[in-house]
Amino acid sequence: MPYSIKILRGLEELDPKVRGVILDLLEEIEKNTRETVKKSDFDELKEAITGLTRTVNELAEAQKRSEERITKLEIAVESLIEAQKRSEERIERLEIAVEKLAEAQKRSEERLNELAEAQKRTEESLNRLIKRVDAIEERLDGISNSVGYSLENSAYKGLPLLLKREGIDVKGRLIRRYYEEYQINIWGEGKKDGKDTLILGEVKVRPSKKEIDRFLRTVNTIIKNEKKDAYTVFVAHDYHPATEKYLSEKGIKHYWSYELE
Repeated sequence: MPYSIKILRGLEELDPKVRGVILDLLEEIEKNTRETVKKSDFDELKEAITGLTRTVNELAEAQKRSEERITKLEIAVESLIEAQKRSEERIERLEIAVEKLAEAQKRSEERLNELAEAQKRTEESLNRLIKRVDAIEERLDGISNSVGYSLENSAYKGLPLLLKREGIDVKGRLIRRYYEEYQINIWGEGKKDGKDTLILGEVKVRPSKKEIDRFLRTVNTIIKNEKKDAYTVFVAHDYHPATEKYLSEKGIKHYWSYELE
């Protein structure tokens, strides 16, 4: 018995094993039909074949949907595989970056250790230099004090005659003394135009305007406390022209060291 085209198309879409079983079944039915066929049996057979056709079509449609789902699943799996591959590549790049960062960190720490060691050596050198400078300053202070004291001693001897030329008679000796917390290089008493006056002076190797101003503040304090006039004087080895002018403007008599001889 020939099979309908619809049945054959449906069978083509089935799994080969399923298709083989159905074909065997159809051949068996055809064989039995040839042996004994009644009108009622034929109708029943026709109806059975029709039902079988529907079943085959349904199976074919189900097979088609299964294949479509399998295709979609395969695509999804491929996408997952590709995503996994990209993730592994990113992880690999990240591991490389972390290794480079660790190496850079190691080099930075080594550099910091070098800088710390260099800083330590610098501090040690600086401390040695500070000690040498302190020693030099101490020696210079000693030399300066020696020169200053020598000039003061010369001033005590030579100033009375120079002051006399200015109309000031020195009473007693000129001395070095402290007034409260202030050190006065030249302190003495004398008379000028018949009036008692204090003789206040400063001895410097090379005075500055700052030192002159400090001296004047001390003089003003003494005048205020002692309620006496004061004659001010400076003695130095060297004066800058601007310093000489400043002393004259402030009314301070000044002498060069060589004038004491």
